[in-house]
Amino acid sequence: MDITDTWQELIISGGKIVYLVMDGLGGLASEETGRTALDTAETPNLDALAQDSSCGQLEMVGPGITPGSGPGHLALFGYDPLRWRIGRGVLSALGIDFPLQPGDLAARVNFASINSAGEITDRRAGRIPTDLNQHLCAKIQDALDLDFDGEVFLKTESQHRAVLVLRSPDTEALSDDLPDTDPQATGRPPTPMEPQSEQATRAAQMVVQFLEQAHAAIADEQPANALLLRGFQRYEVLPGLQERFGLKGLCIAEYPMYRGLSRLLGMDVADLPEGMDGLFEAFEQQFGDEHDFYFLHVKGTDSAGEDGDVTEKVAVIEAVDRRIPWLLEQKPDVLVVTGDHSTPALMSAHSWHPVPVLLHAQHARRGDAQRFDETACLGGALGVRPGVHLIGLALAHAGRMKKFGA
Repeated sequence: MDITDTWQELIISGGKIVYLVMDGLGGLASEETGRTALDTAETPNLDALAQDSSCGQLEMVGPGITPGSGPGHLALFGYDPLRWRIGRGVLSALGIDFPLQPGDLAARVNFASINSAGEITDRRAGRIPTDLNQHLCAKIQDALDLDFDGEVFLKTESQHRAVLVLRSPDTEALSDDLPDTDPQATGRPPTPMEPQSEQATRAAQMVVQFLEQAHAAIADEQPANALLLRGFQRYEVLPGLQERFGLKGLCIAEYPMYRGLSRLLGMDVADLPEGMDGLFEAFEQQFGDEHDFYFLHVKGTDSAGEDGDVTEKVAVIEAVDRRIPWLLEQKPDVLVVTGDHSTPALMSAHSWHPVPVLLHAQHARRGDAQRFDETACLGGALGVRPGVHLIGLALAHAGRMKKFGA
């Protein structure tokens, strides 16, 4: 039993909560400027909000642990990622509305570039366009002839990303005790597919066959001539936000994985928004009596960080800042602004650094934060705390938790 189980016992009805999550928000100061992307950005609206909010920083999994996007978001929603482990494949499959069935084995796919020596030169194949991804998936699917009495699905997600699903007639046949083949580094070959337990032997054999046939099918393609797999998991149903915290949620997000995670947790998912304006316009249209938890997801901060593009990350943050008044005009009882992990442009990767957070509500304690950035948030009222604590704070500030004990 963890602290979120205790919160379940205290839930009552109350106000509306809005999460604005800028993916990969946290960063590191560059040597040239001594400032992070968030500190560099002109954010008058977020800075004013920080002065009137509880601010702090969140550690999503634990000290020194670099979170993936799935664990980071699970923590934000009150699911301890060390207890509730969800593979990227399941999230991606749900994000494209793939009809997963219990026992399905799903994995996240990256189309990648590999040289003649078998070394990875680009883990994302230059972020190929989605229509090329669709062509490659169809080409591979047509070439497959596995020694497998089940079904194999390869589906486009977005740009260089796709989803692999293996489905056996025996729902217990496919173990997810498998390694990633993506070493998450260039200049190296893909990691060999070797089962991590005896139970995973059959699944590993199927994945090896799949990769051999897939690579043969696209060997003549450029720049995407290889596949990297990660985030293997068998699909099982999870208890949702309504069951755990009494929240009827709505997700407004462009990127499939976050739409998938939201579905996994029982949220409704809004129609696909078009760009930043579409995201906030959808929120304005949907905010009302039907839902009491709203999750708005911005992907551009993370993509820019992974590309090492601090200028673009600054631009995305500033674009979000200009739209903060749109959120405040709806008068949510609680507004949270944060990220799911840090993606410093200096590192071009996710990192273990805590993520800035602000919580705006009527009874939120104010601290010393005068800006919304990594350094200023350290002077806020929330301090540095586990990400999984955030949902309890949001529930309490929305008046959705009763007193504990006599």
